[in-house]
Amino acid sequence: MSQAIADRVLKASGLAWWAVAAVGQFAFVGYVILFYGRTAAEGDFERWNEVLVGGYRSGQPVGNLALAAHLALAVVITAGGLLQLVPAIRARAPRLHRWNGRVFLTCALVASLAGVGLVWTRGTAGELAMRAGITVNAVLIIVCGLLAWRLAAARRFDAHRRWALRAFVLVSGVWFFRVGLMAWILANRGPVGIGEDFDGPFVRFWAYGCYLVPLAGVELWMGAWRGGRVAKLVAAVVVGLLTLVTALGVFGTIAGMWLPRVV
Repeated sequence: MSQAIADRVLKASGLAWWAVAAVGQFAFVGYVILFYGRTAAEGDFERWNEVLVGGYRSGQPVGNLALAAHLALAVVITAGGLLQLVPAIRARAPRLHRWNGRVFLTCALVASLAGVGLVWTRGTAGELAMRAGITVNAVLIIVCGLLAWRLAAARRFDAHRRWALRAFVLVSGVWFFRVGLMAWILANRGPVGIGEDFDGPFVRFWAYGCYLVPLAGVELWMGAWRGGRVAKLVAAVVVGLLTLVTALGVFGTIAGMWLPRVV
């Protein structure tokens, strides 16, 4: 196999993962709008507590506003992050790419800080493991986001793209948590390792793995471009397997978590 073919296979693996992720992330955007947005428009904020632990709390307008802002920012971040990864937009509409990137990184930083504040003041499923996992995730988002911004300003675009891709994966940690959880449940034909109080061994692992595992996959994929044919093929196979797992999880989250709440 020639180097050119290995390059195409590696590129195709990345595009396949992006396509699957795009379906799942836009489905998430639709879910947030149709469930949270619709119930908010109807004034039925109490329904948020069907999904969120420590969600809406009557008589706490500041915290409720922070939660609503966090959910709204999730829509902007998810849609904007996917568009940042489209090479055609970067090449043909650089101004849009720059401004969308600024909005994406700004919203990601604000949402990360708001998310940490919410889980430590209002709680979350999984308690300490999830709180700690979300906090570490937020710190990594802030670090990668600031580096991506600084490198873009310095016009070091190759390095900027690598750090921006890391930031995108880290920002998607909450999405990966749900997708990975459903993939795990479907693969095991039941909630193995979840625990009655959402504190089982899989949950404790996935509280960190939901962003560290995808980040490792991205690092492997990016590093393979500097390697030979074997490295590229190995990376393509790994990314291909991650794509299949992601597809399984996307199906599970849409069918089992999101669609039933909006139809």
